[in-house]
Amino acid sequence: MDETGFAQTQPNRSAWTETGEVHLMTAERGKRLNGLGALISTGVLFTAKFWETTTAALFAGFLGLLLENVGKPLTVIPDKASIHKAKAIQPLLALLKKKGLTLHFLPPYRPELNRIEKLWHKMKYEWMAFKDRSAATLEADVDAILDGFGSKYRMTFC
Repeated sequence: MDETGFAQTQPNRSAWTETGEVHLMTAERGKRLNGLGALISTGVLFTAKFWETTTAALFAGFLGLLLENVGKPLTVIPDKASIHKAKAIQPLLALLKKKGLTLHFLPPYRPELNRIEKLWHKMKYEWMAFKDRSAATLEADVDAILDGFGSKYRMTFC
């Protein structure tokens, strides 16, 4: 599992233009659409998205919803971001542990070990068209990809 953020402005990409011309695109600034996601071993993608900053409380709430959705003991593999280990959520994590949740943290600075990182990259750099977006368009585009994951949008892991 991991968190991500989507901005109305496009991630930096390279582009070809005619010699002597400048490649321009408007860069609307706005709030980020943040999300939490978990790729479950069955191939199901479980996500939550919000227009707020990702906090430890949101992370813990997401874990509770994930555990409830899966309906059986679950091991989650997050990175060691500070929100994943915050002191304020330790009582809730202890409660979730009693309900069958185990957290197994990735080693520091090893995002390549987290397969959902590949999903976020594909969404931002391959599946989302390079275009100007309003907040509503951004949310609709993200929803379309998340809803189509596993059918229209597919990944293979090598």
